[in-house]
Amino acid sequence: MEIFTLLEELEELIEKGTKVPFSEKCMIEHDEALDLIKEIRLKLPDELKQAKWVKEERERILSEAQKEADDVVKEAENRIIAMIDEHEITKKAYDQKNQIMSAANESSRQITKGAREYADNILSGLAKTLEDTLKEIEHDRRELK
Repeated sequence: MEIFTLLEELEELIEKGTKVPFSEKCMIEHDEALDLIKEIRLKLPDELKQAKWVKEERERILSEAQKEADDVVKEAENRIIAMIDEHEITKKAYDQKNQIMSAANESSRQITKGAREYADNILSGLAKTLEDTLKEIEHDRRELK
């Protein structure tokens, strides 16, 4: 930055100036001081433009970085929510599976019990029929003798 160099030269010019006795004033080369001030004025707009650009660029970069950070946080939150939802769905599926299995087992027990009762009734009826038939056969045999 040339402005700082020029300001340092102006400062040196003032420091090297001849002191006026009994005061804080000093004498400096008039033309040399004016030349330095003119150069500073000429350089100042470029330096200000550059400083403004640097400031704006810094703000733009910070803004982009903040937006990117916000996006990363938002994406992480969405993934966490999705994982939680997925976990809940899985849990509900397991619960539903357990309910279906319990219902199927209960239904199986009921069907088995019903089938056994039905078979027992059929066998009981058959036993009664066979018993009646056997009695009839024995009765017929006795009559034959």
